Amino acid sequence: METDTAEELLVKQHRKEKKELQAKIQSMKNAVAKNDKRRRKQLSDDIIKLEAELNQRHENEMRQLQTSSAEEQDKKAAQEKERENRIAEAEVENLSGSRHQEGLKLRQKLAEKQLQIKEILSDGHCMYRAVEDQLTWRGCSFGIQELRVQTAQHMKSHEDDFLPFLTNPNTGDMYTADEFEKYCNDVAETAAWGGQLELRALTHVLQFPIEVIQADSPTIIIGEEYNKPPITLVYMRHAYGLGEHYNSVEPLKDAAAEEQN
Repeated sequence: METDTAEELLVKQHRKEKKELQAKIQSMKNAVAKNDKRRRKQLSDDIIKLEAELNQRHENEMRQLQTSSAEEQDKKAAQEKERENRIAEAEVENLSGSRHQEGLKLRQKLAEKQLQIKEILSDGHCMYRAVEDQLTWRGCSFGIQELRVQTAQHMKSHEDDFLPFLTNPNTGDMYTADEFEKYCNDVAETAAWGGQLELRALTHVLQFPIEVIQADSPTIIIGEEYNKPPITLVYMRHAYGLGEHYNSVEPLKDAAAEEQN
């Protein structure tokens, strides 16, 4: 069911008021004797005045409504124009912004290796998910939880290799044994974000080198002592609102199509 516009509602209201006035006028006429010329003359003047006042009020109300409607349309048009301007400004800013520039540089670096980014879910497990993805097409079956547990176990059993690089953010002091234990437990049991320390542990767990490609820094290779094709990850600083993120890679689509042909 369609809803009447404000103008249609006002027209209906005016029509109703005119009918009510005509009923009132008829009642006034019935109250004056036909042979009472003086009162009939006064009645005629009163009727003209009432009709003129009603017509004038109706004209004023319609004019006011149309003016308000025009102003509202102008306001909406101005708001839409402002929105379009903001979108245009955002597009320009995005093209020159850090996120867009990072993406361009990474695509260029990966294209030189005939690779492209494979998006990984940003949920705190991104590094482990990216490693899992890389292992899958190598025929290795490691789930995220298993990767986390083995990473934590390796760090615990090689405490001297990892503890010196962990400091309390509040004091700046190196972690205590209890703090290190909790850190490793968080690696195994929570969605704690993984970084270079965890990657270092993973290279030993998997006995694969891991290379990390970045937009504005040289590629980092961890675990070079393992003479195997590296697991390749993409490290992104600006891709997501939450901050740093790891993605996986896959063969460049055009390159893959050419090989199939």
